[in-house]
Amino acid sequence: MKFTEFNFKPYIQEALKEINFREATEVQEKLIPIVLAGNDLVGESKTGSGKTHTFLLPIFQTLNEDNDQVEAVITAPSRELATQIYQAARQIASHSEKEIRIANYVGGTDKSRQIEKLQVKQPHIVIGTPGRIYDLVASGDLAIHKAHTFVVDEADMTLDMGFLSTIDKIASRLPQQLQFLVFSATIPQKLQPFLKKYLSNPVMEQIKTKTVISDTIDNWLVSTKGRDKNEQIYQLTKTLQPYLAMIFVNTKTRADDLHAYLVAQGLKVAKIHGDIPPRERKRIMNQVKNLDFEYIVATDLAARGIDIEGVSHVINDAIPQDLSFFVHRVGRTGRNGLPGVAITLYQPSDDSDIRTTSPMTLVDSDGNTIEINYILHKDYSCEYRGDDGMNYTDNGDETYTDENGNTYSALNDDTHHLGYTLEQHDLQDANGNTVTVTETTNGDYYFQDENGTGFTYNGDGTWSDENGSSYTEID
Repeated sequence: MKFTEFNFKPYIQEALKEINFREATEVQEKLIPIVLAGNDLVGESKTGSGKTHTFLLPIFQTLNEDNDQVEAVITAPSRELATQIYQAARQIASHSEKEIRIANYVGGTDKSRQIEKLQVKQPHIVIGTPGRIYDLVASGDLAIHKAHTFVVDEADMTLDMGFLSTIDKIASRLPQQLQFLVFSATIPQKLQPFLKKYLSNPVMEQIKTKTVISDTIDNWLVSTKGRDKNEQIYQLTKTLQPYLAMIFVNTKTRADDLHAYLVAQGLKVAKIHGDIPPRERKRIMNQVKNLDFEYIVATDLAARGIDIEGVSHVINDAIPQDLSFFVHRVGRTGRNGLPGVAITLYQPSDDSDIRTTSPMTLVDSDGNTIEINYILHKDYSCEYRGDDGMNYTDNGDETYTDENGNTYSALNDDTHHLGYTLEQHDLQDANGNTVTVTETTNGDYYFQDENGTGFTYNGDGTWSDENGSSYTEID
């Protein structure tokens, strides 16, 4: 379907022409009409499927440029994603003859200057991270009470990073007559209560993919055969000659080690993980956009907050312990129908047709139990297989169905995630007391100290524990 068939405003069509957007993606073709009709929507589709313009284009189509008020609020779980949405929105707005004010509110920016501007004029479209947007709303400087559209982008990552409570606070300040749009690569079970609370009879659309990984990606599996992985990856870089390659590792320590080695070999390599200070991280991302690097070494959680264009190759230093990350990694390349290459190094001990995680226990209505494993085949297809040899289908609501149509409930749907430590953060309270919190995977990302106290990241460099105490992150 061509974008001209949507009958967008002339300036929107000009903006699309400028960036050579002619044919809508499957997500855009299916979901844009639903958004234009004013429906609440939960859109689930793979990363890199064109979700950003799926909500931006209808927002501009329904925007009243003569109104002096906030009409749309868009949240993203990271500064980088928010900034990319902001840049896409500005590109569209630049073609309008009338002024369209767009604001990007993220942590690490000058809050006092933002307040000064808000006291003069409110933006038409608000984009930003949950923490900063809510700070401005709570202080009374940002008036969102008349907005007609609220977009939560990358909802699964928003949940993963502990921002859902802040999104809840923002939503409570919006009017009841509101179009609520949620976009995500996956819709976790723990997101369901939030969706039921705010969305009114939403259209639930899942854009199913024919394959787990895009057909445009060539997948290579390379056995290390006991060789030094640093040297092996270096030899791969000499063969690949990538436009831009992302190298994923499982730990920050491994990221530091591999980055240092590759730099010592004379390669242009960036490094992204949870210990990189925000200012340094921003500088690195600007350099990435300027093509100052050919390679980016990254951990999973840090990289999930960044949408990097032009990735021609993905190298997996090892198979991740959480196989859901595998799809996110490989999905960095081969986007929008472009070719890509994904290379995964694996140990001789992995030299079998499948890779499984810890088993999950299911129970049927009669109390009978069965254990199933999440299996990743070497062709990157995935499935759940029971000890009885049957395949099981995940119904998305913590229930599973076997080949005979029998339904089971999950007793421990989180067990295949348990124990995989992602990142650690050092925090300090107002009295100078320090604490280290760890991001662990337990069906949902959350932060805990060694005593099991829960912590939430507020999105602006500050943290709160479950008792209400505030902390700042130590760079």
